Amino acid sequence: MRDRRMATRRSARRKPFPMRFNKLDLNLLVALDALLSEHSISRAAEKVHLSQSAMSNALARLREYFDDELLVQVGRKMEPTPRAEGLADAVRDILVRVEASIATPPTFVAAESTRVFRLLVSDFTLSTLIPHFLKRIYACAPGVRIELCPQVAQAARSLERADVDMLIIPIDYCTGEHPTDILFEEDYCCVMWNEATLAGAAITREQYLGAGHVVVTPGHVDAVLADWFGERIGVQRKVEITTFSFAAPAQLVVGTQRVATMHRRLAEHAARSLPITICDVPVTIPKMQQAMQWHSHRSADPGLRWLRENLKASVLDMDGRNATGATRVPAGTAACAAVKLR
Repeated sequence: MRDRRMATRRSARRKPFPMRFNKLDLNLLVALDALLSEHSISRAAEKVHLSQSAMSNALARLREYFDDELLVQVGRKMEPTPRAEGLADAVRDILVRVEASIATPPTFVAAESTRVFRLLVSDFTLSTLIPHFLKRIYACAPGVRIELCPQVAQAARSLERADVDMLIIPIDYCTGEHPTDILFEEDYCCVMWNEATLAGAAITREQYLGAGHVVVTPGHVDAVLADWFGERIGVQRKVEITTFSFAAPAQLVVGTQRVATMHRRLAEHAARSLPITICDVPVTIPKMQQAMQWHSHRSADPGLRWLRENLKASVLDMDGRNATGATRVPAGTAACAAVKLR
């Protein structure tokens, strides 16, 4: 009899115990979030490691609970209903809170970690800061993986949906709803071909405004940089070439009489391999403040605290102000020590 009771208890422990809130199995929220982000049963199933039939069953249960189709077939794609669109952000916020409060490990040991960090960056950051950052963390956290994601129109939404762990963007594009920390400031300079007529001497305001310009039109913002420049600086340039890449103007002025206004660090990097001349901009342009931003729910995440510390240290490496550079840091020092949840 006693053995039968013990077997019954063991069997009960093996059965899944769905957590419920108002009769909703909370595990279904994970399925709903995947369905609303992927708009596909098969891709949603793959994302959360379920079979396609299990995901189809989850969608059927969700439809019954919400009394709504949630996703409807339109051609080859499934489109969310208005009810589903209204649920999307709330569901994602719940899951982000759960991950930040419950699922985050209390400590982070860099030397032993295999965690994946996703950073949203521009090609400016990719060319200047990121190489120093990757070199630094490889020395003390070789198992950590970094996914570098391109900038998008709504960077804050990527953060709030936990599509990325960190934004590295100008402070002007940061939202006021999440913490930010300025990494560094960047000023601007003029770049032109070495054999251009204007090369070799300081360029005047009149020459600058009269020249043809190569300007950046970032694909992730609604207004072109030329318009932003005119509004902020109060001058209008003669735009002849536009590009989506912050690094490209240095190449695009070569062989022409055109001028480009670039981030100084990026221009100096390009000047090592291109026949270009760098000079000061003859109009006043406020310095850009490059910041990192993370979700407010994840401020105490020890892994993200470690990430922020190393991004800051990498700025010193980038500018040659860090005595240790990117050499291997002994275990137990700030870069490799275990970081605890506060």
